[in-house]
Amino acid sequence: MKILAFAGSSSSTSINRELVKFVLKDFQEEEINLIDLNDFTMPVFSVDLEKKGFPDEAHHFLKVIEECDVIICSLAEHNRSYSAAFKNLFDWASRINVKVFQNKPMLLMSTSPGGYGGGNVMNTAKTFFPQFAADIKDTFSLPKFYENFDLESGVINPDMLSELKTKIDNFKTLIKTND
Repeated sequence: MKILAFAGSSSSTSINRELVKFVLKDFQEEEINLIDLNDFTMPVFSVDLEKKGFPDEAHHFLKVIEECDVIICSLAEHNRSYSAAFKNLFDWASRINVKVFQNKPMLLMSTSPGGYGGGNVMNTAKTFFPQFAADIKDTFSLPKFYENFDLESGVINPDMLSELKTKIDNFKTLIKTND
């Protein structure tokens, strides 16, 4: 199975990237493509620029989705919404193919330093992504990242770790039944 994984952030110190990397440890037997949004930097989307053509990076993003079997992502929340880097990539890609996520099974996550754990962006994505062909199988939100996550150990809050492990196991079961 080919897994596409990414954080919806362009930060070099992305906490969402750390969450994704922690979850990927449960998928070591699979082929993993962990991408960095910084490899998909494009001009800010506008219809004027769209008339001149689509950036290669937008086509490449759609290609890596096409080539995967499963998507695991964790969205950063900036001012209660997607990061500008992710939103721009998504805007360009969706203009090429409205079914951006191509009906791939998805484990959707978010984390933040605050107590809501990226809940605003998570709630938006849960209702919005399916309109763009995301097959969201499960979600996980980790609040208070710096209190509940250690860079060496991963999720250190026992209740949240148990919840995450259960969701990973359920996700694995769901994607295996889709084969």
